[in-house]
Amino acid sequence: MTSPVTHDSFSIERIYPVPPARVFAAFASVETKRRWFAEGEGWEVEEFTLDFRVGGIERARFRFRGNEHVPPAPMGNDTVYFDIVPERRIVLAYSMTMNDQRISASLATFELVPEGAGTRLLFTEQAAFLEGADGPEMRKQGWTVLLERLAVEVAPPN
Repeated sequence: MTSPVTHDSFSIERIYPVPPARVFAAFASVETKRRWFAEGEGWEVEEFTLDFRVGGIERARFRFRGNEHVPPAPMGNDTVYFDIVPERRIVLAYSMTMNDQRISASLATFELVPEGAGTRLLFTEQAAFLEGADGPEMRKQGWTVLLERLAVEVAPPN
C-alpha cells in the first residue's frame, strides 16, 4: 500500500540590493548557479549541467556528507525550463529523486521585480510530494536557504 500524495503550494519573497539583471544572471550562468544552488558545506556534487533556455534541461546529482553515521543517499534534481523572460521571470518544472526513487514533482516560478535600485524576488512552488519525500516544510526551508545563498552570490563587492 502506498501513502497518498501530499500537495502543497508556498511562496517566499526576498529583496536583493542589486538590479534584476544581476539576479537573473545568477540563474543563467552554469558556474554561478552551481555555486549557489548545488554546492555547499556537506554536499558532494557528482554532476551539474545547465541549458538555460526555454525547453532546456538542468540536471544535478549530489550526496549529503554531513553525517558520518548515515550513508550518503544519492539525490537528483531534473529541471525543464518552460518560460524565461530576461530579468523578469523564470518558470520551470523539476522533480527530485532520493536513492533513485522519485520523491516529488514541482512547478516553480521566480518573478523579478525592480525595487528601487534592487530586486524583489517572488518564488512560488506548487508541489506533489510522493512517498519518502522531504515534505512541504522541509522544502520551503531548503528554498529559504538556497535564496539566502543566492543573496550571498549576487551581493555587491565590498
